[in-house]
Amino acid sequence: MILKQDPLELLGYPSFWEGYEGKVLSPSLPNRQQTLNYKQSMTKNRFFWIVALVGLFLDQLTKQIVLKSFQEIGETLPLWEGVFHFTYVTNTGAAFSLFTNGVHWLRWLSLLVSIGLMALAWFTPRMKISEQLAFGFIFAGAAGNGICRFVYGHVIDFLDFRLINFPVFNLADIFINIGIILLLIVIFQDTPNPNNRRES
Repeated sequence: MILKQDPLELLGYPSFWEGYEGKVLSPSLPNRQQTLNYKQSMTKNRFFWIVALVGLFLDQLTKQIVLKSFQEIGETLPLWEGVFHFTYVTNTGAAFSLFTNGVHWLRWLSLLVSIGLMALAWFTPRMKISEQLAFGFIFAGAAGNGICRFVYGHVIDFLDFRLINFPVFNLADIFINIGIILLLIVIFQDTPNPNNRRES
């Protein structure tokens, strides 16, 4: 027996086809508004994404070059003898060898910071360009060192300023510090001057 009536109508519910009479049904396509929202989320803070992705790429590229160029930890290549070397070392701590042997909790901190910054750039309204650059640099550094901690169990450092006996570091460390400096500049610029309040 072939039912000529919609089964939903037999149960007292509106027909499945109600409202579709005379219309051609097509496979579901992405909602145009959702597509526009996605593009807006990516472009409103575009400088964050540009700096974050380019910085992360450069950090990972330089670390891979070091791994392929040096055979042993401690091996060094002097670019300016006694002043600046490329030296392959590993670091289980944070930037500039702080918090040595803290790789287990630092990897999760890096992940949380990275996710938090991506959420900030995605969900918040358009930020100032200086803010986008600051957070982009911090993301590049946090994600760059975070990837190393998860993959290798340590961070790969290679920039060695021997003239001032400075701890060996990498591009991710530089990016984090640039981001923090830019963020402090933004904060101080936005801080109201008490003298201006009195004059007004």
